[in-house]
Amino acid sequence: TLYGNVSAASVGAIQRRLISLEDQGGNQLFAEPMLNLDDLMQTDANGKGIVNLLEASKLMNSPQIYSTFLLWLMSELFEQLPEIGDPEKPKLVLFFDEAHLIFKDAPKILLDKVEQVVRLIRSKGVGVYFVTQNPTDIPDSVLGQLGNRIQHALRAYTARDQKAVKAAAETFRDNPKLDTRQVITELGVGEALISLLDEKGRPQIVERTLIKPPKSQIGPINNSQRTVLMSNSLVAGVYEKMVDRESAFEILAKRTEEQAKKQHAEEVAVAQEKERKKNERSKGGRQRQSVMETFMKSAMRAVGSQIGRKLVRGLLGSLLGGKK
Repeated sequence: TLYGNVSAASVGAIQRRLISLEDQGGNQLFAEPMLNLDDLMQTDANGKGIVNLLEASKLMNSPQIYSTFLLWLMSELFEQLPEIGDPEKPKLVLFFDEAHLIFKDAPKILLDKVEQVVRLIRSKGVGVYFVTQNPTDIPDSVLGQLGNRIQHALRAYTARDQKAVKAAAETFRDNPKLDTRQVITELGVGEALISLLDEKGRPQIVERTLIKPPKSQIGPINNSQRTVLMSNSLVAGVYEKMVDRESAFEILAKRTEEQAKKQHAEEVAVAQEKERKKNERSKGGRQRQSVMETFMKSAMRAVGSQIGRKLVRGLLGSLLGGKK
């Protein structure tokens, strides 16, 4: 078959999944040039890290693409980065906003892979943060691998909201001085409950604290600001133009086509050679037959001539003798 020893049903199932990703824009997200992971870990002239933002306002409307991109990114980081143990500071920190979209209707194989990568990627010097309104949006298997927790206010207006508040409170290590479940609903703007890991990797008790506001601009930037930032970026001009290189499938298809043409030419040459030999044998037989026919005709003429002469002489002799 065209795809090797793969059944038609399996090929159809794979194609349907790929078409689903393509309909959501996967052919553009996973096109070339491919994202260079080193571009995410650059530093400026002062040695400070650079914050990279992925514009995902449209991407978040395609949960399958978002989760697939997450899995690809973390898998690439895990496979390419060397083991460095437990560094004091990570080389790269990833923040995935609207994390509930990643795990929405996600298959079990994806959840298992995310859990595995999150568990092991820390030894590569990579930190992963999932940003969502409610910790119940993240599967327990993944949530159990996350050590640092920052919880802002949750409002409980319905029975379902109360269950969410209870679940969020139970993810923290209890503090005898705080009623975590009650405090979550009382937090104001800029307040949060936090629980971080200590020097030995153990979760600390939950504390109520104030979050220092960022010194950067709060709110979205306009198009002119975006253009200036992109033009001054270290990767300006690298990813703007899509590259459509010859794929492995196209190379193999071309090679197969050339082999088929070569085989066809050889078959035609063999057929022509057989036809030529057949014609030669047929022509030689006709020549031999013509020689034999000529010999027989000559012999018959010779015999016929002798008999004819004898008959004529006998007939003339009888006639002449009778007259006498």
